[in-house]
Amino acid sequence: MLDVNNWIIIGAISLYMIMMIVIGAVVSKRNKTASDYYLGGRKLGPFVTAMSAEASDMSGWLLMGLPAVALMGGLAEATWTAVGLAIGTYLNWLFVAKRLRIYSAKIDAYTLPDFFAKRFGDKSKLLTTIAALFIIVFFIPYTASGFAACGKLFNSLFGIDYVTAMIISAAVIVIYCTLGGFFAASTTDFIQSIIMTVALFVVIGFGEGAVHGFGNVFANVKGLDGYLDLFKGFDVASGTTGSYGALPVVSTLAWGLGYFGMPHILLRFMAIKDEKKLKTSRRVASVWVVISMAVATLIGVVGYSLMKSGIVHTYADASAAETIIVDISKVISDFGYVPAFIGGVILAGILASTMSTADSQLLAAASSVSENLVKETFGVKMSQKGSMILARVSVIIISIVAVFLALDPSSSVFRIVSFAWAGFGAAFGPVIIMALFWKRTNKWGALAGMISGGVMIFIWKFVIRTVYAGTALDIYELLPSFIVALIVIVVVSLITKKPDTEITETFDAVKAELHD
Repeated sequence: MLDVNNWIIIGAISLYMIMMIVIGAVVSKRNKTASDYYLGGRKLGPFVTAMSAEASDMSGWLLMGLPAVALMGGLAEATWTAVGLAIGTYLNWLFVAKRLRIYSAKIDAYTLPDFFAKRFGDKSKLLTTIAALFIIVFFIPYTASGFAACGKLFNSLFGIDYVTAMIISAAVIVIYCTLGGFFAASTTDFIQSIIMTVALFVVIGFGEGAVHGFGNVFANVKGLDGYLDLFKGFDVASGTTGSYGALPVVSTLAWGLGYFGMPHILLRFMAIKDEKKLKTSRRVASVWVVISMAVATLIGVVGYSLMKSGIVHTYADASAAETIIVDISKVISDFGYVPAFIGGVILAGILASTMSTADSQLLAAASSVSENLVKETFGVKMSQKGSMILARVSVIIISIVAVFLALDPSSSVFRIVSFAWAGFGAAFGPVIIMALFWKRTNKWGALAGMISGGVMIFIWKFVIRTVYAGTALDIYELLPSFIVALIVIVVVSLITKKPDTEITETFDAVKAELHD
């Protein structure tokens, strides 16, 4: 039987979910065409662009995965991952955002596969098809990790069956995403970023207070050799000190490379109403990312003190520790009705971090199915109304597949996200960079780079890292795969025919517009 505090928590979470669905219903009236549904008619303001991009990027990884890594392994992996992501965020906004906005508008592209095909003049549909397939392959498990995070949340909090909780959460995401499309996803992401921020600061404030100051927080971990060392690390589960040398640091920093290939982030760049406002967006996004990741990492360190003092239970490993914020919110909720509502807001923040990513991923994957595969690759002709129906059906079908992949409650949110992140970074990142900055890049170079980057992720992850575990080759698969893709793009572009004059003239026109 649930007590009053639990009902207050459920009320806060329900209020949040209802608000997301209402937003989806309200903005659904703005969707007149498939372009509106998938790109919001390029009408996003600078603050919504910035915060929706970063909220859709961070996912449950920010409030669940990153604190768990810091709690169970110390500062090394968590800090270098955060630093790499902060640098990647800034560089992506600085170098890619404006160019991609101008280029995509000039060639009238509103999905990433569509951009690749029109940028390189590929009438064979090969680029469109391969890009769409990679989006589906990597986004479905990514979306599944978000559904899994929701299931873990309610299972840990109320003892609700994991699968039931996960399906209900997925249904809410699907409803508002299906109704409102990109503009609903972006608007709710903006609101969700605010809720996430509130949750982070409330949790860190309570945790610090519960152990009587940050002095005690750091005193508790000082005796763990390597816990606070950025070049060592300490495994709390086994009680052993590790080593985090130059190669692992560079490998972890490579997380930042993933930003250049994230479809749901790149779509925000393409959707902003005025590219001249991107400087404001860049500043807002960069500051928020740095602060949020710093606080999330610190929550992990505080979590160790809470665990040691018995305020939260002991975790067996990083996967189990992904409920640390959930457990802290439960402790807060025990102090009375108002704290229970605050605990509900924190939990809504976790939902927000998950939903803000899942909705964007669903839209990107659905656009690949409906627009790029069904309409372009297979040449199915549809009216605007038919396109809208297909778009919504695609969201539902992809969600169902993701739900089946999320049935295992023991899966690690952090590890699933890291693999999908690497996949997008290597398959699309090098192609985006070369498409925007090197005029000589042609469709064969882009195609070869996309395939080599995406395939290398699987080879490095499941073959090389397995065979050479514990050696210098046992590094995050994004770094070597990204480098391989860049080299392949350059080599193949140089040994094959130059791009047509029309393609290079468009490139020059975009370049000239950038300097106006």
